[in-house]
Amino acid sequence: MSFVIGTLAVLCTSCLDSTQQAVAANLNDTNSAPGPAKLPENYLWIDAERLSSLPMSGAGWENLYKTAQQPAGYPNLSDQDDPTNVIVMAKALVYARTGDEKLRQEVIASCLRAIGTDKKGRVLEVSKELMAYILAADLVKLPDDANSRFKQFLITTLIREFPSGKTIRSTHEVRPNNWGTYAGATRIAIAGYLGDSKEVARAAKVFKGWLGDESIYAGFRFKDDSWQADANHPTGINPPGATKYGHSIDGVLPDDQRRGGSFSWPPPKENYVYTALQGAMAQAVLLDRMGYPVWQWQDKALLRAFNWLYTVADYPAVGDDTWLPFLVNFYYDSDFPVAETSKPGKNAGWTDWTHNRIAP
Repeated sequence: MSFVIGTLAVLCTSCLDSTQQAVAANLNDTNSAPGPAKLPENYLWIDAERLSSLPMSGAGWENLYKTAQQPAGYPNLSDQDDPTNVIVMAKALVYARTGDEKLRQEVIASCLRAIGTDKKGRVLEVSKELMAYILAADLVKLPDDANSRFKQFLITTLIREFPSGKTIRSTHEVRPNNWGTYAGATRIAIAGYLGDSKEVARAAKVFKGWLGDESIYAGFRFKDDSWQADANHPTGINPPGATKYGHSIDGVLPDDQRRGGSFSWPPPKENYVYTALQGAMAQAVLLDRMGYPVWQWQDKALLRAFNWLYTVADYPAVGDDTWLPFLVNFYYDSDFPVAETSKPGKNAGWTDWTHNRIAP
């Protein structure tokens, strides 16, 4: 049960379980957030001036353009492996660069078709799929009637209670693994699209807490703590200099690394970590666009996560994680190896064009 106040909904605390009550108690408390959100003047994902200057040639553009010409298919927010969302995002990016109205109409139709396809999904599937449609809708600027329908759908989806008993919002605030990071990215995208700076500020507070700032937020429910630097102070990414039995665990994502088993060495190459980073990096891109110095938070926690994966675990990104190193290199001026073209992830992609450090 919930009731609507303003743009978004506030959960009725008397109707929630104890976990959700703890989340809801601070729902509108942004006093200790890392500052107010500054909503972007143009696009949520990328600055319009940069986008308009990106080249319409080269491997990244060709990769994007070729995908944009594909039939979109029928959206299914309940299927985490449905590629329609990132195909629609490709169409929106090409439209935003070229003004191809045919692509814009395809994006509008796809965003509207996505409405209601979330009913059979869990928080995880919907969180993985929905964000790309939000970014696409933002890039093409939906007509008024379509925009009203889409916004109402986003409001409803953010506060809808899934079979888990949680919402996208409460999942972000409780789950410190890939469920929470994807939910957080989708939550921020929804709030940004709706122009709700208070919701963004609250989400920023949660994300900074996940990165390791317990003074900002510490409401997560962790599981196996064997990969934690300090079991009494668990965090989403281990702090600088963390070691265990003489081995570096600085930058480890403990609640996803545990999916490969309790602590062991050499460390398992656990792909759940990259899954979580897809959500975490998307949160960071969006929060950066909203004025937060997120890439510096907790001693560059996201950079340290990639450093550990590449240099300690010897586990570079492959497949649909290859869009992530482009972001790390772009925002940190780092030099992680990148493919000539990347595959899009579950919730976003095309960074081999949008965030390729060498272009323009």
